[in-house]
Amino acid sequence: MRYWLCITNRDNWEVVKKKNVWGVPKRHKNTIAKVKPGDRLVFYVKQERRDKEILEPKIVGIFEVVSEPYIDSTRIFKSPPHLNETYPLRVRVKPIKLGELDFKPLIPKLNFITNKKRWSGHLMGKAMREIPEDDYRLIESLI
Repeated sequence: MRYWLCITNRDNWEVVKKKNVWGVPKRHKNTIAKVKPGDRLVFYVKQERRDKEILEPKIVGIFEVVSEPYIDSTRIFKSPPHLNETYPLRVRVKPIKLGELDFKPLIPKLNFITNKKRWSGHLMGKAMREIPEDDYRLIESLI
């Protein structure tokens, strides 16, 4: 079993919860190809600005993968207009645990974040990344 941190925004997190599916852009095909049924996905929502309010980054849930990766270009996810992505590389998922956990206080305790000052570099440009089991266990115990 592998453990993955899935990086998304709040709109697409709602899609994951409603439809029990996770999707990534084609450029991440090598990453999602490693995902297998039984793997655990930890969902991270990025910091966002809504009107004048800053919504802090959070861990929002853990899901189990229940399918092999497949291709489906149906528009269910929101994409930045300039990218016009459908996130066609997908896996079916089922919820294990839902809840909100502030991300920034976790940074000192997470092993996969080696540069604690420039932590966002460990997430930038990625749709998902593998994390160590002990990081997963810590998050699971707190959510």
